[in-house]
Amino acid sequence: MSRFIEIVEVGPRDGLQNEKLALSVEEKLDLIRQLDACGARRMEVVSFVNPNRVPQMAGAEEIMAALLPDQGEPDLKHSRIGLVLNMRGWERCVAARCDEANVVVCASDGFATRNQGSTTSQQIDALAAMVERQAVEGGPPISTTISVAFGCPFDGEVSEDQVVAIVREAAALRVPEIVIADTIGVADPWVVRKRIEAVRAAAPDARLRMHFHDTRNTGLANAFASVEAGIDVLDASVGGLGGCPFAPNATGNIGTEDLVYMLERAGFETGYDLGALIQVGRAISERLGKAPTSSVARAGGFPA
Repeated sequence: MSRFIEIVEVGPRDGLQNEKLALSVEEKLDLIRQLDACGARRMEVVSFVNPNRVPQMAGAEEIMAALLPDQGEPDLKHSRIGLVLNMRGWERCVAARCDEANVVVCASDGFATRNQGSTTSQQIDALAAMVERQAVEGGPPISTTISVAFGCPFDGEVSEDQVVAIVREAAALRVPEIVIADTIGVADPWVVRKRIEAVRAAAPDARLRMHFHDTRNTGLANAFASVEAGIDVLDASVGGLGGCPFAPNATGNIGTEDLVYMLERAGFETGYDLGALIQVGRAISERLGKAPTSSVARAGGFPA
């Protein structure tokens, strides 16, 4: 196969936000640069949230300032993504000169109010306001992540209709990329295929991206189902790090090493150096005082 699958590395943001140990700005920058060297081209590097609520995400502006190219020249090799939850986050993201803004809309009100202090409807209104400001004032391209798109820890099952309704709103705003996120790791490959079909029908002009957590050991199977359904963009986190501080028992994302190994073993292209990625996954896990969650980080690639 020669089909290219883009892997968006989310380790520096989603991977670190639920860890007990908060890394320094320099340690986060070191991780980002190591992942750059592994072949990461799109990376979620910061989150513009209140550091009092999520201390692990402190230092967003300092990180972005250190990553900006010298002499104001654009960095054509890397795209730095900032996570945005509200208008204040959007303003910080613009001021920090992120390459992309990833705006979160929760699929359930239960998760929306606990995670972001607003309802799903209010979050859609905020997204619309950001799109309008971007059109008038400029700013980074906007993608939208629909979190808990398969199930919510507070409200239970999330229906296809709930997700499609939000997707239609994003499509009407002409958001170019829509991310469907299994934030707590409850999806299965069959429902993933079905939800992709429904989302694609609701937003035929948007690029679709999938984000899976491996809480119940279905993450890679869901990634496989997505690729089989025609998805070309997937999120993953080095070492299998990750979780959500507002979602009880939600464990890590699918490991970037695991996803790269599976795809490249099958003949797909990812642009990552698997051996280097394994070393980074092991090192960051050790720094955080834990064994890597990623199976490939533990076992190594094959052939050795």
